[in-house]
Amino acid sequence: MANSIKSQEDILAKLNIHVLNPMQEEAVSVIETTTNTILLSPTGTGKTLAFLLPLLKVLDPESTEVQALIIVPSRELALQIEQVVRTMGSGYKVNAVYGGRPMSKDKIEIKHTPAILIGTPGRILDHFSNDRFSRDSIKTLILDEFDKSLEDGFESEMRGIINQLPNINKRILTSATQAVKVPGFVRLENPHVIDYLKEKVVKKLAVKTVVSPLKNKSKTLLELIQHIGNEPGIIFCNLRDTIEYLSDFLDRNKVSHTCFSGGMEQKDRERALIKFRNGSSQLLVATDLAARGIDIPEMKYIIHYELPHHEEDFIHRNGRTARVNSKGTAYVLKWENERLPEFIKNVKGIDISKKATYKPQFWETLFISGGRKDKISKGDIAGLFFKQGEITQDQLGTIELKPDCAFVAVPLAMADELVEKLNNSRLKKKKVRVTIL
Repeated sequence: MANSIKSQEDILAKLNIHVLNPMQEEAVSVIETTTNTILLSPTGTGKTLAFLLPLLKVLDPESTEVQALIIVPSRELALQIEQVVRTMGSGYKVNAVYGGRPMSKDKIEIKHTPAILIGTPGRILDHFSNDRFSRDSIKTLILDEFDKSLEDGFESEMRGIINQLPNINKRILTSATQAVKVPGFVRLENPHVIDYLKEKVVKKLAVKTVVSPLKNKSKTLLELIQHIGNEPGIIFCNLRDTIEYLSDFLDRNKVSHTCFSGGMEQKDRERALIKFRNGSSQLLVATDLAARGIDIPEMKYIIHYELPHHEEDFIHRNGRTARVNSKGTAYVLKWENERLPEFIKNVKGIDISKKATYKPQFWETLFISGGRKDKISKGDIAGLFFKQGEITQDQLGTIELKPDCAFVAVPLAMADELVEKLNNSRLKKKKVRVTIL
């Protein structure tokens, strides 16, 4: 049962959104009145809000069962949508379940059944197979980034899930590409297609080629980074081995960065994103997993260190920059004897010999061993740093509060001193450790 259901106006006010964009307005209107909807819109245009707002209107506040199932292809996207729903303050319980974390955590969270369940296919199917909640009240099915969740690798799991949902009366599929045909088992009959992919967001994207004289492009990558300056950006690779190699190379050249790939533990991936978001690291060296479904600010540029194999991968990588109303640049780094794929067209070469003014890294991230479950708030953490840490408001960076811990950005020059002052302090009733992440 939900608590104090909020109106759309209240939700938008809480999100500090004054007006929906045209895609969101059309999507909300169509989804409310349509059984089956496909929403196609570029990365970063607000698709999550576009399907969540009409979803909330069809939920029954008196029900104590799962009413909506949102299936996503990655853990990061599950967590991101869960956070959006919670930030909306809708009054409905929401939980995200995904592989890579203990099943015991899932069981504790869904013991008090959520109205909205978000999850990756394998973990959702596991809960279905073990009858951990009723499927009878699930009437809305959302496949976010459906081009990924309906790929061959997920098909048997997706079929197994959808075949156990007898009472679906609303289906919503979203994507930033048109790469996949929807299989018959989804039962998506006569969908209303909302297509904003043809909106010329790409006009704001400049694609530029940087030519490396050597097959090993790392030296040219460093020159490109020095040419761009200290702006945050993403370096995309195809292979985890390449990420490890580049990470060692960037370490040797004192370039602050974090890594992000499917081969990393979930905790390490989350912490890499935290450091990237709060400015403690300049670059994210990542596989295509970072091309969508993760919560990071818009980038002014991305770099294709290794060329993508498919056009949709190129589109999703580029979608991390030039979003909504901003301009951005995608740098294509190629060996001089390397042929570009056919889908990379009309790109201009650039001279990167001129170096930008270098500014040293400013932020460092501190870890605090207490979080929401300990009744600790961001205000409590800020108070600790102002009073005991004796820092000013300008010296306190981003605070990210998790259920069992928190992360705080502070000036690098003050990090060691703050650890010495604040370690083993009390926050609310808990004695917390404070360390450099």
